[in-house]
Amino acid sequence: MSSPSSPLAPRWYSPAEVATLLGFGLSKVKMKIATGELRSIKDGKYRRILPEWVDEYIRDRVDRQEVA
Repeated sequence: MSSPSSPLAPRWYSPAEVATLLGFGLSKVKMKIATGELRSIKDGKYRRILPEWVDEYIRDRVDRQEVA
């Protein structure tokens, strides 16, 4: 019996994937991680960013624009 398979949603992103999602360069994403603007965790030798943290970053940017 075969069941329709749906693609798995990513549990986390690499900095390169976040750069693509946000339309940024990789160095800009790495700088935002280094300054704490974008949350991330270290998984072995890799940095990982949860999808919720990308959403949080975007909300924060929108909130800052609305205040200004």
